[in-house]
Amino acid sequence: MAVASILFSPPLSKNSPNRILQKSQALRISSDYSQFEVRKVSYRPPGTQHNLLNEVSLSLPEKSFGLIFGRSGSGKTTLLQLLSGLSEPTSGSIYVQSYSNDGNPNQHPQLLSPERVGIVFQFPERFFLADTVLEEVTFGWPRQKADLLLRQQLALKLQYAINSVGLNTISLDEDPHTLSGGFKRRLALAIQLVQTPDLLLLDEPLAGLDWKARADVVKLLKHLKKDLTILVVSHDLKELSSLVDFSWRMEMGGILKEEPLPV
Repeated sequence: MAVASILFSPPLSKNSPNRILQKSQALRISSDYSQFEVRKVSYRPPGTQHNLLNEVSLSLPEKSFGLIFGRSGSGKTTLLQLLSGLSEPTSGSIYVQSYSNDGNPNQHPQLLSPERVGIVFQFPERFFLADTVLEEVTFGWPRQKADLLLRQQLALKLQYAINSVGLNTISLDEDPHTLSGGFKRRLALAIQLVQTPDLLLLDEPLAGLDWKARADVVKLLKHLKKDLTILVVSHDLKELSSLVDFSWRMEMGGILKEEPLPV
């Protein structure tokens, strides 16, 4: 099924929504460079007396790949939930800071909006709901007849997501549950990429995959890293090490320390 025909998009011109979309994406970060900043974030679940995270801080520049590792139960996934807006910090702040080339902030920090973040949890295929790949990727989109401009913009987002993860090699009419493990992970990524996030969060992206699927996902992440800021929680340090620009160890008690990957 051709993506363009799904939303009845005509050929694109110089003033088409394709250029509008590209322009809007380019304007997201108008400064010399930006960083996602976590500053002294602590988190205590409601009704409990112990923090799961204790004054966690990190900085992740745009279009870089960060990796958080550490023992299970140390708070890694909790941090991703805070970054994605699924939970709110008990204290501290999460924001985007823009800098000029001299390293000084050139505007006030902006709170990180959940709309700017995509998150793929461990074993995301367990949450597939639709009967086809296309319906899964576009789940939640407006079903009533949209105007031409919106249809074109949605078609472009869909084409970008499908092409970025390599789903253009299969039929969009396939049942998501019948896909291989590797293609299920590709689909989970496409579901987030169609929202064109600024920050992509991945929780154990290689978990449960065979060696070939793992290699394919690593290759895919290397490709996505060129255009996205990616933060990963994983125990698979060796396979992801070639992608990593920044790394942190989460210690028991929710204490985060910047640390090179173990050799």
